Amino acid sequence: MVLSTNWREILRTAEERRRALHRWPELRWEERKTAETIRALLSAAHIPWRSCADTGTVATILPSGHAFADGKHLAFRADMDALPIAETSGVPYASEVPACMHACGHDGHMAALLAAGEWFQLHADALAGPVSLIFQPAEEGGHGAKKMIEAGALEGVDCIYGWHNWPALPLGQALCPEGTVMSGNGTFRIELQGPGGHASQPEATRDPVLASAAVILNLQQIVSRRLPPQADVVVSVTSVDARSGVTVTPERAVLEGSIRFSRPHWREPVFHLIGEISRNTAASYGVEAEVTVSPRYDPTINHPEAADEYRRALRAEFGDAVSRTDLLLPIMASEDFGYYLQRIPGAFALIGMSQADAELGTRYDVPCHSPAYRFNDAVIAPVVRVFARLAGVPLPGEDDA
Repeated sequence: MVLSTNWREILRTAEERRRALHRWPELRWEERKTAETIRALLSAAHIPWRSCADTGTVATILPSGHAFADGKHLAFRADMDALPIAETSGVPYASEVPACMHACGHDGHMAALLAAGEWFQLHADALAGPVSLIFQPAEEGGHGAKKMIEAGALEGVDCIYGWHNWPALPLGQALCPEGTVMSGNGTFRIELQGPGGHASQPEATRDPVLASAAVILNLQQIVSRRLPPQADVVVSVTSVDARSGVTVTPERAVLEGSIRFSRPHWREPVFHLIGEISRNTAASYGVEAEVTVSPRYDPTINHPEAADEYRRALRAEFGDAVSRTDLLLPIMASEDFGYYLQRIPGAFALIGMSQADAELGTRYDVPCHSPAYRFNDAVIAPVVRVFARLAGVPLPGEDDA
């Protein structure tokens, strides 16, 4: 296979690949077909690669000029996994895998990184140092970044960049702050137990349903009364399970939920308060509460110098108004890119993709993780150009654009 030198052809191919990847999504740590596809495409483009953390792949493009072979080693990362969601987007290339969907745009992230890698390979003589392409599995709660690091994905890398499409921002806007860009998270499970019985005799029971309602209300005091107002923290009860007969007070109710926080040091105080409030509230209703908390990801915290470089590349692509938005930071969603930033300098950006499309009747503004989510292919080209600026290779010429 001869690698195309035409920018328009590279972009057309990137869109085709993205839609093909969308048809066959795979859940975290199951991305075998996805990995095979990526590796075959890298080989076809004559880009050396190695497997990493099972389904992950690290490809490295070396400068063709020996004089600059020891320059700064950059890495760019794309996540690969899909979500257990039944797609309702209505696109003609919708998922063909039952109850599995690329509802977060990881198919677009992979397609953009493959296109960028091809462009870097075509202009390897302009690279000041090596460039690695990191295709990472299991971002969706699977700690894939951590496993990739443990398997050596960052060996020799000096700085890493990543991005996420963001439907809440219009195409042409992006955010890459110094400091926290996306929050850390964790989950909790509260099991309330008490002697159940007949609904006609509440005095003979200790009602876990009533206790669970009180626990839900009292947990809201964590943010409003138990932590300082400057703390960026969210506590959300997202599941209530107390199924029973209509005339039966159950013996058990289970609450589950999620926390978000902008700084790592908020995690433990929030978890402590969830346990304290749940147990004390339950006791006041005569029931017992067993609380289990599970840390997940730390916040994604950008390094100032790398974030400044990224913002300059974004401004060069989109203009000075690129970050003029009312969207509040940090985003309270979470992302495992923070593992990389705990090891080496780097930065992560949110790049907008909302845009009116009369043909499809959409603005591409449906949130990530929605079954109706649609990725906007129009964001691929500017992302590749931003990566080209960061890597220092030529941008596509006017005759190719």
